[in-house]
Amino acid sequence: MDALLLSYLPIVVFIGIALVIGLALLVSPFIVAYKDPDPEKVSAYECGFAAFDDARMKFDVRFYLVAILFIIFDLEVAFLFPWAVAFKSLGWFGFWSMMAFLGVLTVGFVYEWKKGALEWD
Repeated sequence: MDALLLSYLPIVVFIGIALVIGLALLVSPFIVAYKDPDPEKVSAYECGFAAFDDARMKFDVRFYLVAILFIIFDLEVAFLFPWAVAFKSLGWFGFWSMMAFLGVLTVGFVYEWKKGALEWD
């Protein structure tokens, strides 16, 4: 019976260490944090304008455009990682299909660049 309980000792130690680290991470900000914040520093920030102004104010579409472009090119990189890992087993078909994918994205990127979507006046 003692051998069975002794086999659980590493799990108990692991849970104990995890609890100590978790509590330390929860308590340390209250000890270390700066106590007199600037009102400007703690104010809500939402896309470059005050968050609690008139709801019918004009909103710049470029914020949405930049967000959509970020998502598109972020997903491009997300597709490149698994492709690179499985590159050897995919063969030439996998290579040329990814080149076609990157080509379409490159054409879209050049189009957005020429249209001035990446310029911020």
